[in-house]
Amino acid sequence: MVVKETNVKELRMIAKGKVRDIYEFENDKLLIVTTDRISAFDYVLENGIESKGKVLNKLSKFFFDLTKKIVSNHFLYDDFDALPKDLKKYDYLKDRFMVVRKAKPIPFECIVRGYITGSAWSEYLKTQTVGGTYIRGGYVESEKFDEPLFTPTTKAEKGHDEIVSFEHMREKLGDELANKIKDLSLQLYRFGSEFLQEKNIILADTKFEFGLLDGNLIIIDEIFTPDSSRFWSAETYQVGKKQEPFDKQLIRNYLLSTDWDRKSQPPQLSDEIVQKTSEIYKKIYKIITDEELS
Repeated sequence: MVVKETNVKELRMIAKGKVRDIYEFENDKLLIVTTDRISAFDYVLENGIESKGKVLNKLSKFFFDLTKKIVSNHFLYDDFDALPKDLKKYDYLKDRFMVVRKAKPIPFECIVRGYITGSAWSEYLKTQTVGGTYIRGGYVESEKFDEPLFTPTTKAEKGHDEIVSFEHMREKLGDELANKIKDLSLQLYRFGSEFLQEKNIILADTKFEFGLLDGNLIIIDEIFTPDSSRFWSAETYQVGKKQEPFDKQLIRNYLLSTDWDRKSQPPQLSDEIVQKTSEIYKKIYKIITDEELS
């Protein structure tokens, strides 16, 4: 069953993101439903990916629990039986929802890059910069950075996110908050990288989102999922070339192989790519959690 749309009539939907539908739930809580929608290059594709929403939801819960000693998060519960009686008729919510604490989102996406790939590699080839910051010469594609790089972007409600400097982020948020976000992002990346290395997975880069709750910084949205991260197999990793993806890079690669102009709605994915993407998401879930997706 592919879930691309939700309609929980008993609750008011306050936001519909590229992947998640967000509903008001009691006074200080939200119900977030992770659908099987998939986006690439800031467009939502027509196809849905079977089981994708479950993988993202359950992986985020898994890592929220593991990282709460580093930074608190918004997660409260994901037990279907704990939902109010009038919501239990929505059987598709099972394994793809979480009830969270309502926080004020920080308007930046916090990207940490451990390896030079994707847009960072393209930028580096042109200007020897990554995220607008000059770095040393001599890197080759997919090489590990000397130190992980923090490269924030704007969080656009519409259109494309834009790379910004850390100095810009500090001007908008203030030194103390910006520095804390950067430090926590790097701590989380190092934790995730070390954890995944034990699973023979390389965390090439990843994205975090933060919010403020009662004046305290917490992590929100998702964490260490194949939508927000680039996962590579450590067993097949070879510096100097593109890597086999364990994430939605497969879809990006497919779209780039077509004649799509990247200025209009992307073409439909082939059945083969849809099926392969679903299999990749379920496979990375099993590798990380040692469990089959229910």
